[in-house]
Amino acid sequence: MSSPQIEIQIIAALVAIACSLLGVFLVLRKTALISDAISHSILPGIVIGFFITEDLNSPLLILMAALTGMLTVLLIEWIQNTKLVGEDTSIGIVFPALFSLGIILIVRNAGDVHLDTDAVLLGELAFAPFDRYFINGVDYGPKAIWIMGGILLIIVASLFLFFKELKVSTFDAGLASTMGFAPIAIHYGIMFLSSVTIVGAFDAVGAILVVGFIIVPAAIAYLLTQDLTKMLFYSVIISAVSAVSGYWLAHALDASISGSIMAVMGILFLITYLFSPSDGIITHKINRKQQIDEISLVTLLIHIQSHKNEHERSVQHLEEHINWKKEKARRMLQMAEDRNLINTKQNIISVTPEGEKYSLNRIKYYLAE
Repeated sequence: MSSPQIEIQIIAALVAIACSLLGVFLVLRKTALISDAISHSILPGIVIGFFITEDLNSPLLILMAALTGMLTVLLIEWIQNTKLVGEDTSIGIVFPALFSLGIILIVRNAGDVHLDTDAVLLGELAFAPFDRYFINGVDYGPKAIWIMGGILLIIVASLFLFFKELKVSTFDAGLASTMGFAPIAIHYGIMFLSSVTIVGAFDAVGAILVVGFIIVPAAIAYLLTQDLTKMLFYSVIISAVSAVSGYWLAHALDASISGSIMAVMGILFLITYLFSPSDGIITHKINRKQQIDEISLVTLLIHIQSHKNEHERSVQHLEEHINWKKEKARRMLQMAEDRNLINTKQNIISVTPEGEKYSLNRIKYYLAE
């Protein structure tokens, strides 16, 4: 494995982890799509910063882009607070307007500068290692590693310092205000960190992958757990694994790295959506079927215990009395026998001690529920 390959994977992992940590709070606050708005609307800030400095490597570009991201948030909230349109409509109004402004500025005034719209939207991780950081002629590696590494440290430090405030304000802004945590300041702090992170990742991976890293790992983690700490941990693992495995998928298929990473995250989300232990669609159907079978078992056991007459406990009478189809009756009898809940002799059913205990426990559980 060559040095550029290692650097690409490190950059992808740093971007993924930084974005996913913030993404957890954006998803929980139901403001995840603001990241999409910020990722597109920072373009005019980058262009204006370039007009001022005429240097694509100037830190002013990052500052101007971050300020444009904050302006995007303020404009969205201002329009939303008028109560004339909803949040989704506000986002749909603001970010296309600012993004279009950035495109117009590029086409009209920076046509000969490397600010092409394809790179803006898609990014290209394969080129990130070529933008190096030199001090006195010494190569200290790709700039993206230093930029995203620094941003990630800031995010992690912020989480450690303000975790309690973030947790309370995310789930109950009223309680946070009562406790003196200033939920509005925390909200704009998250928005500012999101803007800075998106700007830092913008050149390396592009707008689309940034949005993917912010939303998808957090959404997957949300399907796996309701615990905030575990959600942060799962989100980091999922995003890092997606970044690295997506790179190797692109290497194997000779395809876009960004596209392959998004494909991996999409597959992971689909698997989680279907098979999540608590909320998965297929898991839910399996659990539902198990619950129906369990209720049917209890119904069978109670019916048998309530009749002393052997005729009432015969297999033929069971199918008639409980009004089950023959197929279901045979399946429930077989299930009960396999679990040693009943005995069947000469087509007469009797409940075992284990069956009596089982039915009693399930009835107590249902009453408690």
